[in-house]
Amino acid sequence: MIDDRLPSAANYPVPQPTSGEDPRFTRGLIFDIARRIEDAGYPPISAGRDLVRLMEALYAFCYRGESR
Repeated sequence: MIDDRLPSAANYPVPQPTSGEDPRFTRGLIFDIARRIEDAGYPPISAGRDLVRLMEALYAFCYRGESR
């Protein structure tokens, strides 16, 4: 089901920084998102492995397109 009120153009993924480092992509960002997921009622993301998986998923969303 497609909502006609939503814009059709996507803003993500964004180009990867040429330096390979993005100062916006920090541990703080990952922890903030983990906290929001917890606040929504999901189990806490406290294990290192879960944090790494969350970081990888967020990185893929921000920087990789569908044609990986």
